[in-house]
Amino acid sequence: MEECIFCKIICGEIPCQKILETENFIAIKDANPKVANHSLIISRKHYETFFDMPSEIYKELLETAKKTTEKLGVKDFNLVVNNGRVAGQLISHAHLHILPRKETDRFKLNV
Repeated sequence: MEECIFCKIICGEIPCQKILETENFIAIKDANPKVANHSLIISRKHYETFFDMPSEIYKELLETAKKTTEKLGVKDFNLVVNNGRVAGQLISHAHLHILPRKETDRFKLNV
């Protein structure tokens, strides 16, 4: 997708702080973090939402999230998926947020 910022990151057109790469996903630091070490797991192929992603790669998605938290040394965290515009998905490319948590971070997740 020509205009997709995540596709441009995957192709190397836009620099990022890579944490981890797998066959189907890339883990990067969020450019606009809500908390320290806020990271994203982004699908290498362009899928608009999680419903568009083939279910056979969901296990790899969660394994990538686990490896990313381990690499960051994170024990407490939120995994967040904003699926669709109404749910707050700002970029139409499937991705998972990892929000590391500390008692002092003052971040409020509204669920």
